[in-house]
Order: sequence, then structure tokens, then C-alpha cells
Amino acid sequence: MDTVVSIAEAVRKGERSALSVAEESLAAIEARDGSLHAFLTVTKDEMLAQARAVDDKRARGEALGLLAGVPVALKDALCTRGVPTTAASKILDGYRPPYDATVVARLRAADAIVPGKTNQDEFAMGSSTERSAYGPTKNPVDETKSPGGSSGGSAVAVAAGMAPASLGSDTGGSIRQPAAFTGCVGLKPTYGRVSRFGLIAFASSLDQIGPFANDVRGAARVLSVIAGHDGHDATSLATPLPDLEAACGRSVKGMKLGVPAQYFASGLDPEVEANVRAAIARLEKDGCTVHPVELSHTKLAVATYYVIATAEASSNLARFDGVRYGLRVEPDARAAGDKQASALRAMYGATRDAGFGPEVKRRILLGTFVLSAGHYDAYYLKAQKVRTLIKRDFEQAFASVDAVVCPTAPTPAFALGEKTSDPLSMYLSDIYTLPASLAGLPAISVPVAPAKSGLPIGLQIIGRPLDEPTVLSVAAAAEASAR
Repeated sequence: MDTVVSIAEAVRKGERSALSVAEESLAAIEARDGSLHAFLTVTKDEMLAQARAVDDKRARGEALGLLAGVPVALKDALCTRGVPTTAASKILDGYRPPYDATVVARLRAADAIVPGKTNQDEFAMGSSTERSAYGPTKNPVDETKSPGGSSGGSAVAVAAGMAPASLGSDTGGSIRQPAAFTGCVGLKPTYGRVSRFGLIAFASSLDQIGPFANDVRGAARVLSVIAGHDGHDATSLATPLPDLEAACGRSVKGMKLGVPAQYFASGLDPEVEANVRAAIARLEKDGCTVHPVELSHTKLAVATYYVIATAEASSNLARFDGVRYGLRVEPDARAAGDKQASALRAMYGATRDAGFGPEVKRRILLGTFVLSAGHYDAYYLKAQKVRTLIKRDFEQAFASVDAVVCPTAPTPAFALGEKTSDPLSMYLSDIYTLPASLAGLPAISVPVAPAKSGLPIGLQIIGRPLDEPTVLSVAAAAEASAR
């Protein structure tokens, strides 16, 4: 499919109708989604109506938005007015939000058109999109492989040509890792750059919404639409938004790139290392200089993340109890007892037992344990201290370099089912994406030369807080040199 920018410009100039773009997107979904399962809900009628509205707007001579006629798929964790929104969990079965998430409202205001809601790991808890209550998503490059997760459906929608862009959420790598596994661009912005209002929360101090796109400039354009302060989100930053698309054409000559030895250590696939180092060498030819940097607390990132994220998840998911949203399971009256309070507790338990999948239950239990009396200081408080050390590692590195470059994931896409019985092995697939999440930094994954098997490999570029322009400049240069 054409790029975000080329579609928007063609529609704005009248060289192409938004309706024809919508029909192309829907045809691609019909052709491939039966096998890939990128979408949980396809909003065909709504999309065609949106496309006709864009064409009518142009016919009336009205100005069109930056995403005129551009299909943008939405992760199912994003509230979408009147459309089923489940976060891939049975406990939200049948839930239709009465409002749009801020990012969805901004896409609509920019004249984007929405093909539907994409599959994910349940409540974004996973790295393979196999933890969806509605079945796994497959990698379009090799359907025996995982597309990564948790935003696997959004990545596949772009990589398979169903849409030129999509939105995902990234808590510990859930945009960057699936982008690397499927061969598209995935961008996690600075924490606070994009409003989280309307995102079904997993871990609130880590969750961020960001774009997938089939090129770097497209990701920049989508981010420029969804970013900006929002009074509905207390963590939203009221800072000016630079020209992100202009950054994609900026020279990288003279930029200093940091290469951390900790990201090229034992466990890294030799082909991933070779191809990422080759991409860094091409950036040197473009005029960048490469410098070693120390991110010595990287080895603690997995343990730190799985204390903080599970603690926040245990709190956030307490709201799903059978009263306010979706599923409600009435227990056997005899088991519930006679008292009203006992019956209510029994309903809570029956609903949550039936509604949550095993990985979600595991993380709720872990989070409840680390927050419990007698364990809070030993686990949660210590994890917060280590998080500060990880953040300081980056601060010290950015004192001497403009960006950090490294692999996005330690291996190419692994086989479906390969890691589902070994949670620790699954968690380690995010080892290179977790530190930037814990530090709240912008980071992007851009494809480099694939493995001999054809499986994609991603280069990760991490920047200073709010320095998305540098991240995009380096990513665009890496993208150009890989062609």
C-alpha cells in the first residue's frame, strides 16, 4: 500500500478519492485477514462512510486534514465510540465505549479513516499476541512465526499492506518489538507527549500510545496529529510540538551515536548483531560518529519492569468486576451464601475468574504480592530505586551523545507456541525495549537488512526526553541507507 504522506497528498489534491483508498484497504483485509487475524473488528460500513465524508468535504472546497483519506487501524485497547473495545479480553466482551480516546478523536479531526480494531495480547500483557482471548495473530512474513506483541495486530495490519498506519500502545516494547518482528516502523513517543485518555490502562506510569507506519515519515505525520497537550490526562505535557516531518529530511552529519555494550552481550542472535552493526556502520558513512556508552543497569530492567508494571496492573484491573463493564457472571446461589455482601464478593470472583486469561491472572497476583504489607519495601520500593538508576544511565549517556542505537529485539521473530509455556523466556524478548520505557524516553524501531530466512530485524534508536526529531532524523537516514 502507498505511504501515509502519498495517500494524504493524493486525496487532498483530488488525484485519488478517499473511497478508493478505503476499498483498497478493505480488499487487502478480506484477502489476508482470514489467515493472519490482525483484526478483531472490521468497521467496513463506518470506514466507507468516513471516506465518502472526506470526499464530500473536498468537493465542497473545504480544507482537508493531514491524514485525509489515510486508513489508520486502532489497537483494541483504544476506546472507540460505539465500536466493540475489548483489549482482547473476555471480561470486556460486548463493551462499546460511549466516547473516543483523545488520539481517536484527533485522527478523526485530521480526516483519517478507520478500518477497525486490531488484535493484541489481553490487556497488553504479552510479547507475541498469543495471549489474546480471541486467538493469536500470525506474522505475515512467515505465518508459523509470532508477530510480536502486545500490539501485534496493529503491526501486521501495516506489514501486510492492510493499512499504511496504525496505532498501538507501548508499555515495555509493545510497539517497537512487533515492528521489528514484522518489518515496519514503530515509534514510542516520550512519556507525556501523547494523551493516554481513552487507553485501557495496563501500567499507567509506563503506557504510551504511538504509531506504526510503512515508512518513517508516515510515523512522523501520525505522531504530529495525535501528540499535544490534553486536559483529560494529568500526565500530558504542555510543550510545543516541533516539526516532526521536517526532521525526517534533516542531515545526520555530525551526530554522535552511542552504542551500549550491554545491548550486544550474550544472548543476542549473531545475525541480528551483524545486521544492526552494519546499519550503524552505514550511519557512520552518512557522517555520524559512533561512541561507546555505558548503560550498566540494563541487566536489571526485566526484573524492575515486572515488579512495577504488575503492581500498577493489579490496581488498574480492579475496576473490572462485573458491575461497570462487559462480562458479569452470577455464581451459584448456594455458593454465594445468604448475605448480600457475600453474594457480591462471589459475583466479583466468578466474573474475574471467567473473564481474565491465565497471563492476566498471573500478573495481578504478582502485582498484589509486591504491594502487600511486608513486601512493599523489599520489592516495589526497591524497583522504583532501580528505575531511577536506569534513568540516570541514559542521562549520563546523553551528556556525550545525541542518540543511542542498538537492536530492538535479541532475535528475529520466534515460532508461535515456542515461548508460551515459559513466561521468563517470553519476558526476556523485551530486554532491549524495557529500559527506554522505564526511563520514559522516545524510541523507534526501523527495519534493517533481514535475516537469511527473510525474517525482519529492527534497529532501535533511543533519544533524549522530547527529542523525537533526532530519533526521526536518524531513523530516516537508516531507512534510506537500507534501501
